[in-house]
Amino acid sequence: MGRLSIDYPDNFTASFNQSKDAFEREAKMAMAGKLFEMGRLTSGQAAHMAGVSRVQFLLECSRFGVPSVSWEQEEIEAELRDKKSKAYRSASAPGVSSGADPSEDR
Repeated sequence: MGRLSIDYPDNFTASFNQSKDAFEREAKMAMAGKLFEMGRLTSGQAAHMAGVSRVQFLLECSRFGVPSVSWEQEEIEAELRDKKSKAYRSASAPGVSSGADPSEDR
C-alpha cells in the first residue's frame, strides 16, 4: 500500500485550535472527499483512505461541501418519469385503493 506524507508547520494545529491527530484526520477526510467529488475514488475507496466506514464518510461529506450523491440530469429525469409511471399504473389499476376514505366521496 502506498503512503503519502505531507509536511506542515507545527503551529498549524494551534492556529486551527485542533490537536495534531484531529488536524490530520480532517486533512485525510478533506482529501478523500475531494477525490470522491472528482470521481477519482468510489465512496468505499474514499472511506478507506479517510480511515472511516463508508456510512460515516457519506454522512461527513457535507462538512466539506461534497455531495454524497451525484446524479446527472438525465438520471434525475428518468427517475422522475419512472416514479410518475408507477404512480399512474397504481392509481389506474382495478381494485387498487388510493388510500382515500370512500365515505368522503358521499
